[in-house]
Amino acid sequence: MADPSSYRPKPGDIPDTPGVYRFRDEHRRVIYVGKAKSLRQRLANYFQDLANLHPRTRSMVTTAASVEWTVVSTEVEALQLEYSWIKEFDPRFNVKYRDDKSYPYLAVTMNEEFPRVQVMRGHKKKGVRYFGPYAHAWAIRDTVDLLLRVFPVRTCSAGVFKNAARTGRPCLLGYIDKCSAPCVGRVTAEDHRELADEFCDFMAGRTGTYLRRLERRMTEAAEEMEYERAARLRDDIEALKKAMEKNAVVLADATDADLIAVAEDELEAAVQIFHVRGGRVRGQRGWVTDKVEDVTTGALVEHALQQLYGEEKGDAVPKEVLVPALPDPVEPVQQWLTDRRGSLVSLRIPQRGDKKALMETVQRNAQQSLVLHKTRRASDLTTRSRALEEIAEALDLDSAPLRIECYDISHLQGDDVVASMVVFEDGLQRKSEYRRFQIKGFQGQDDVRSMHEVITRRFRRYLAEKERTGEWADGEDTAAGTPASTVTGIPADGGPGAPAAAPDGGPAAPGARGSVNGAPDGLVEEDGRPKRFAYPPQLVVVDGGQPQVAAARRALDELGIDDIAVCGLAKRLEEVWVPGEDDPVVLPRSSEGLYLLQRVRDEAHRFAITYQRTKRAKRFRAGPLDDVPGLGETRKQALIKHFGSVKRLRSATIDQICEVPGIGRKTAETIAVALAQAAPAAPAVNMATGEIMEDVEDVVPGTTTGSAGEPVPTGSPDERRGQET
Repeated sequence: MADPSSYRPKPGDIPDTPGVYRFRDEHRRVIYVGKAKSLRQRLANYFQDLANLHPRTRSMVTTAASVEWTVVSTEVEALQLEYSWIKEFDPRFNVKYRDDKSYPYLAVTMNEEFPRVQVMRGHKKKGVRYFGPYAHAWAIRDTVDLLLRVFPVRTCSAGVFKNAARTGRPCLLGYIDKCSAPCVGRVTAEDHRELADEFCDFMAGRTGTYLRRLERRMTEAAEEMEYERAARLRDDIEALKKAMEKNAVVLADATDADLIAVAEDELEAAVQIFHVRGGRVRGQRGWVTDKVEDVTTGALVEHALQQLYGEEKGDAVPKEVLVPALPDPVEPVQQWLTDRRGSLVSLRIPQRGDKKALMETVQRNAQQSLVLHKTRRASDLTTRSRALEEIAEALDLDSAPLRIECYDISHLQGDDVVASMVVFEDGLQRKSEYRRFQIKGFQGQDDVRSMHEVITRRFRRYLAEKERTGEWADGEDTAAGTPASTVTGIPADGGPGAPAAAPDGGPAAPGARGSVNGAPDGLVEEDGRPKRFAYPPQLVVVDGGQPQVAAARRALDELGIDDIAVCGLAKRLEEVWVPGEDDPVVLPRSSEGLYLLQRVRDEAHRFAITYQRTKRAKRFRAGPLDDVPGLGETRKQALIKHFGSVKRLRSATIDQICEVPGIGRKTAETIAVALAQAAPAAPAVNMATGEIMEDVEDVVPGTTTGSAGEPVPTGSPDERRGQET
């Protein structure tokens, strides 16, 4: 690890002008390329106290062994040179987007004597016109099949073309009039190139003029009573319209624009681009990148623009580029785009209307692309193994943590405080072993006390199970490294057939269903059910920093458990905290171990918030009939349907209640007693008229009614939602 002061240039030696700089390592490899409006001010930021630098920047400057720079005249030249050097040197610390797939293009080889229409992938070639990219190659072939009826351009390979020219017989497409057969001289090279030009014009979005021309020719043919030619033109028009319908109109006034959206987290970013030509989406593509440097959304957009248009010129750069955030500064980037197009390019953030709505669609695609990328990455066995090994090495564990449990606390401004426990085994989610907890030891908001309570309850259950069975009385090696495949409890998100939770939020009551396939014999009851909380983790992860980690370690120490490692993952800088240490463990930016810990933490957070929202919604919907023992949802609905409201049910006699199907006398007496003891609900208010709805008492507490009498939550959305953690 190099000391940045060993290669720091003197401030007076650095020019105060625009330029591009390169950091090199001890082997003279370029590891980072950057540009600056003022080289002196920018480079000074890298040579400050290491403690003040972002962890990623700190890693870069300590890896580097020298820095050099090149002065340019303008910021636009700096942008161009930066792009060229990133392409040339491929620096490890620069943002580098990689295609998440090889997108196919519809290509027309205008550089050949007889242009050919085909599907192409990979790098673009000079003299070839490209349209797209498309999501699937079959979509290109479907479009081409429709258009060949009107534009019979050559689609065959060079070998087929030469063979047809040698034999004097065209291929099948030539016989069915889907190729003009230039191979056998049916049309001249000039006429065939004109057909290819018309094909390109249509694909470029200039469809209206050509359709009007065909309609005029069809009308003329009909007037001259050439009905066969008119029918042929009619079918051509229908084929073109059908091809156009494959790309729905998303923007009015035949807009040409590219829309770029970015979805990101602390470790990675995904970019999605929609290419709109003539108001229609003509292509879509996406990239994913590791954020190996500390970059803003605007900087990610700038890098995407460089990669997208670095090799493009002319009409390939649209008049309008819509982005979620503008680079800082924006003027050089906009000028660079203008130079590449040859005319003014507008770079801006859409604020309203159809363009903003389409940008939201592109953003959703970017988010989905990031989620899909993470899922694919997590499913790789080699990657998971490396992640577990990196965690073990970073935390100084004896072996890889095959079972990891993560805990998170969630509440709504101190109300409905709950906790979640999620389980990852061999780097994969084990949703059948997730657990949910209600915080009972105190009221109010205290994440540290909540974490202590949850860890204590979970591992007290583990010790009680261990003591009850005596399965590890003689030694701990029986199940020390053997995971149970499934433990009876609450499936994630309460799926179909989910067993009921125990009162303390623990596993399901005995008799609940659960899979035991592959569970070790020592972890299974005599009746075949897995034991509850019987299997300990090798690593406990908490969502938080030093205070939460200390609380978890204290809870384990109080229970006498010293063979389970504890760490915490803080959200802000993704720092890993361990008990008793004043400084965090900073995993490398590209570490698979850090990525796995982040996934575990995010899953615990999601599961906790889902449970907290469920409890909150249930509390909002609570009514007096919920307190009646043995009264299920079906019979409650039958009572409300029969009497019309809780107020009328409250005034009914026991005999009248017994008239409801499914309600016996004993149940009717219980209902009457419960309603008599419950306080009447506050009268509902019609928000449209201010009228008090005297007869509506079965409205959920905390709501009023709308103009049609339906319940409407009171207060603003922010007041109802509060701040969830």
